[in-house]
Amino acid sequence: MKIRNLVELFAVLPEDERIIVDVLRQIIVETLPAYCKEKISYNVPFFYGNKGICIIWPSTVPRGGIKKGVLLGFWYGNKLNDHDHFLSHGTNKQIFYKIYHTPEEIDDKPIKKLLKEAIKLDSSFKKVS
Repeated sequence: MKIRNLVELFAVLPEDERIIVDVLRQIIVETLPAYCKEKISYNVPFFYGNKGICIIWPSTVPRGGIKKGVLLGFWYGNKLNDHDHFLSHGTNKQIFYKIYHTPEEIDDKPIKKLLKEAIKLDSSFKKVS
């Protein structure tokens, strides 16, 4: 399976995952500054500025390491000040994440707080030219 855009991604997702992905994307898109971009990478939405910021990985897409739900992963989660212990970290030492099983679980406040933290971190990385 090679997904090239959001239309193709939404076509393969079950409705609950599609809604969760859509809500998370809206929160991310409205929070990230203009210099940040979104692309489909590894068949899932990937957001980056100078380096990777976050990724949304639905369990329907293979190789995400989750069996159910949708993972919101922060690329440099290990460097974020997650005072509220909102994120989990599994075996990956760098990517910290939160898994959503229903759209009702999504609270935009902690997500936006972490995104702002991730943006601050991203702006400290030198742009590779």
